[in-house]
Amino acid sequence: MNNVNERCKEVLDMLIDALGLEDVDKDNVNYDAPLFLSQDTKNEGLGLDSVDALEIVVALRSKYNLKLKDEDKGAMRSISTLAAFIDSHVNQTVV
Repeated sequence: MNNVNERCKEVLDMLIDALGLEDVDKDNVNYDAPLFLSQDTKNEGLGLDSVDALEIVVALRSKYNLKLKDEDKGAMRSISTLAAFIDSHVNQTVV
């Protein structure tokens, strides 16, 4: 198992805990699917909304001590983009 996949699983666990998504089947989640409902696509991913976005921001700060800026809002597009955002910022602070 690669590091990216492990980070995606970690992010999924964080989302499940922070948002109370107990009914999510972890084995069938597409890490590249959109997190939020969109009028443009039938693929609703986890089907999150703006209230969930605020909870994600709080969870990122609590778990990783990360603050999302306006220019980082694209990081919440999917689980994989969120994992990449975390990796890029966690790696910057560790080095």
